[in-house]
Amino acid sequence: MHGIDAEHWLYRHAPREWLRASLGELEQAKRAYAAHNGRAGLAGCRRAAGVALNGWLATFESIPLAYGRSYMDHLAALTDDASAPEAVHAAALVLRQTPLPGGEIVALRTATTDARALDAAETIMAHAYAGVLRAEDDEG
Repeated sequence: MHGIDAEHWLYRHAPREWLRASLGELEQAKRAYAAHNGRAGLAGCRRAAGVALNGWLATFESIPLAYGRSYMDHLAALTDDASAPEAVHAAALVLRQTPLPGGEIVALRTATTDARALDAAETIMAHAYAGVLRAEDDEG
């Protein structure tokens, strides 16, 4: 694992700090959904998953290029990552394919679609957390 490097986009935080930040993003998403703001809720779910993935990616000696820098890049790569479990692939697809409310396409939202996005974010966050723990075990 790399040390902290304030100048690097990924290594400016330790892996566990990224994971803690993802929990805050998830809480914001939950509050947005509770306030009937589906756009902010879905964006928050995507950010929560992406921030958690930053924590996992920060454990790599060499960042997999397919994962890019943005959380949407991370989710796109995760859908094709053969090492990820099927549930994680499916969760990444949910977050990528669910349209943001507003704009030209009218997306019908229900409590079920909100819960599906939250579940998808939590699945990816759990995957990232497990990856960080594995890397810490390998280090120590």
